Parts: sequence; C-alpha cells; structure tokens
Amino acid sequence: MEFILPEEIKEVPVEEDKYYDLIIIGAGPAGMTAGVYAGRKKLDTLVISKNVGGQTLLAPCVETYMGYQYITGAELIRKFEEQVRQFPIAFSIGEEVTKLSVKDKFFAVLAYNGKKFKCKAVIIASGRRARSLNMPREKELTARGVSYCATCDAPLFGGMDVAVIGSGNPAITAVNDLTKYARKIYNIVWVSVKADPILVEKVKKSGKVEFFSNYAVNEIRGADKVESIVIRDIKGDKEVVLNVEGVFIEIGSIANVEFAKDVVKLNELKEIEVDCGCKTSVAGIFAAGDVTNAPEKTNYRGSRRRRRSKSSSKCISLFNRILKKEKI
Repeated sequence: MEFILPEEIKEVPVEEDKYYDLIIIGAGPAGMTAGVYAGRKKLDTLVISKNVGGQTLLAPCVETYMGYQYITGAELIRKFEEQVRQFPIAFSIGEEVTKLSVKDKFFAVLAYNGKKFKCKAVIIASGRRARSLNMPREKELTARGVSYCATCDAPLFGGMDVAVIGSGNPAITAVNDLTKYARKIYNIVWVSVKADPILVEKVKKSGKVEFFSNYAVNEIRGADKVESIVIRDIKGDKEVVLNVEGVFIEIGSIANVEFAKDVVKLNELKEIEVDCGCKTSVAGIFAAGDVTNAPEKTNYRGSRRRRRSKSSSKCISLFNRILKKEKI
C-alpha cells in the first residue's frame, strides 16, 4: 500500500449512528500514535478521551525524547496532535468512556454523557491516574493543600513549607518543581529514594530539601486546609509532626480500566494483559501504553522514565486485518 501524507483537513464530525472501523479510547502518546497509523491506513476512526495528552501534559520537561534536548510535555503533545489531525479522524474530547461491551458483530462504547458508538475494533489507550494514599482527610483537603500535580500547583505554595510523598522520578521531579517556589520541602520516602541520580543531585543542590527515609504518612491534619502531617518511622515507630501547608502525593498510578474490567483480562495490578501484538483476551480489542502490563510504556511524566510507543505501532497488525477483512 502506498502511504501519502495528507494535507491539513477540516475537523471531522462525530457521528453516533456511524459504524466506525476503529475506536481509540484515550489520546495520550499511545492513543495518538495509534491514531497516526489508523489515519495512514485510511480507517474510519473515532478517538474518545477526557483530554489530549493525558499525564504527559503534566510533565514540566521531557529530556529523554530523541530529537528534543528539552521540551515541555504540553509542547510535545501539541506536536503529536498536529500530526494526528492531518488525517480525517473524528475526535470526541472532553468525554469519558463508562462502558465497553461486546455485541454479536460489533463493539459498543458508551460515554459518560450517554452517547453510544459502535465499531469493528477497539484500541484501549486510556492511560493511568494518580494513586491516592487513601487516608482520612485526604479527599476533603484535596485542592486545599493536598495535590497530585506539582506542575499545576507548585506556584500556589510560594514561601511555604510543603511535603512530597514518594520516591520515584515523578516524586523527585515534583520536589524539583517546588524548589522554585516553596521555602522548605520535605520528601517522605517509605524506604529509600529510587529516582535517577541526576535528579536527586539537582534537588540536593537547592538546599531546600530534607529527606525522611523509612517513614510513612500516618495522618494529614487540617480543618479547611492542610496544616500539618504526621509521619512515622517504620523501623522504630517514632512519630514526627511536620507543619506544612501543602502535601504533594506522588506514589505511583493506577490504570484507567473501570469501563473494561468485566470485558478483558486484567493482571494482579489491574492492568490489561496483552501479548506482543497488543492483543487482549478478547478478539478485536487491543490495548497500548500505560494501561497495559507491557514492561516499557510511553509515559513522559517525570520525563526520565523509559518510554516507547512501539506498543501502539504494533497495532498495525489490527489495521492490516481490518483492511483485508480478515477475522479479528
């Protein structure tokens, strides 16, 4: 098949009564990559997503994407979107899929607003969301001192003392963001810092960071806003009260699979199980990116994690099958 890069086209309308070749759920790096391949194969495609970019939008800088020594997550996603929108693909942005169903001869996708769509095949690229501590007062104080996004909220804590919970690259990246604004940053780590050494060295040079290794958060205190946290030494049960006005929770993420949990097989981490061809346990449903159990994923938040979008490009096998009208 000859591939021709199309000229810029007008926005494609979203149609409920259309029988799409493919519906892509999610518009992060995996979903956008799948969209490019779908467009090049001239598949009638619909992309449904809460936003364009997913967690990559929260990356203050990406330094490990080949071709760019430095680029923000938002800038990178803008370039992704520009490339995808060269193709006649319909986008339903601002929507959330609530249910995926397998029908006799097609797949049904239900959106939060009640809209229903049907298609021949599905690619789930719904990504992940921040994991919470699941402790009292956390939910009530969210946006009142509790945050899951330093990129978004760090400027609100100028001159204040804050705590960052977590040990990986996203956590230390959050610490680094906060050094530009906060007076003091406490990094609370369950065992030890696991972030890349170059990141750790950078935050240590700021002189604003104090590390509490082998500590766990016992309590978040505050009436209308965060006032302090109580942490506990996991080896000796010693408790320490830290007077902070902000708590940034960076303890990992969970896959967005609720809409498909009764359809496709999940692993013990509630990620979608896929094989090397991105096939799930259901013929015709594929998955790519952070929502899967693949060991290497396209997540640029924190900017230093290993990233590959090859899982999306592998879905080309799906496109070939549809074009050849083979059974999938």
